[in-house]
Amino acid sequence: MTGKIRAAIVQDAPLPLAIDQGIERAVGQVKAAIETGAKVIAFGECFLGGYPAWLQHLPGPSLWDHPGTRDLHKLLLDRAIRGADPRFEQLQWVVDVAGVAVSIGGIERVRSSLYNTQFLLRPKEAPLLHRKLLPAPPERMLFGAGDGSTLETHQAPWGRVGQLISGEHWMPLARAAMHHAGEDVHVSAWTTIRDIDLLAACHYAYEGRAFVLAAGTVQNRDDILHGFAQAGGEGRSAARELLDRLPAGALQTGGSAIIAPDGVVLAQAGEEPQIVTADLDLSEIDDGLTSMDIDGRHSRPDVFELRVDRRKRSGIVDIDADDEDGGEGETRAA
Repeated sequence: MTGKIRAAIVQDAPLPLAIDQGIERAVGQVKAAIETGAKVIAFGECFLGGYPAWLQHLPGPSLWDHPGTRDLHKLLLDRAIRGADPRFEQLQWVVDVAGVAVSIGGIERVRSSLYNTQFLLRPKEAPLLHRKLLPAPPERMLFGAGDGSTLETHQAPWGRVGQLISGEHWMPLARAAMHHAGEDVHVSAWTTIRDIDLLAACHYAYEGRAFVLAAGTVQNRDDILHGFAQAGGEGRSAARELLDRLPAGALQTGGSAIIAPDGVVLAQAGEEPQIVTADLDLSEIDDGLTSMDIDGRHSRPDVFELRVDRRKRSGIVDIDADDEDGGEGETRAA
């Protein structure tokens, strides 16, 4: 792979719970990133809908049938992104006109469940989705687990783009599956890029020989309360009482970084909202394969084998009563 492109990370505060307004805000931020000359743009984890900080920072909401958690879950079920969501139309139009790829985290609804999803918008095509395979312990009160059907990449004119979410970067087999896809640019979505998270992102870049956009967010309690009001949540007293108990001040502190295939940080943000950019020389990817080719000659396929089940799992399979072979019928659509 040869050529140079500019990459950008939009590190900003989401509008928690208020997904409609969050998408509107994202349109302006994408336009600002495009003005820098960026061809690939990344946002952090759960940018649309906000990360459920109440599950991370307070012990009570993780208890069974907690009133505040129940209220917030219902609010997100109502506001969450669904299927070919028409609210993406304006953002998709910007992507189509500019010819860019945009990866943005959001809260998605599939039937009656919510998922922590990274949406990759690409020109003249439907968004490519990745649902987090294994939500972190507090997240499991809210999010379902994704399946292998969303371990996909996008072929842009200049190279291939993939995406994973936070703790998935510590899952060796998930990394191996994405390395095998031949990523040139990988979006590594987080809430905050702590030192250990930056280590994971740099390791991913060095191991996979890809540029990594480690995208974080900034968020405080006031952001969450503002988003709650914007989402029409003020009538939900149990939810408001829960959010008022969140610690004052910063809950997510950015730290976004753009990393080269040799693991070196090219650009890094602080703790404030900003757009981070870097120019990526894609020829550096092949340069590094001399010493590390983890999906090629260094993979030892004679010793190791990875099987990836990419079937879409809905949880329900209809089997015809008159099917003599006992074969499976059509799986219901998610």
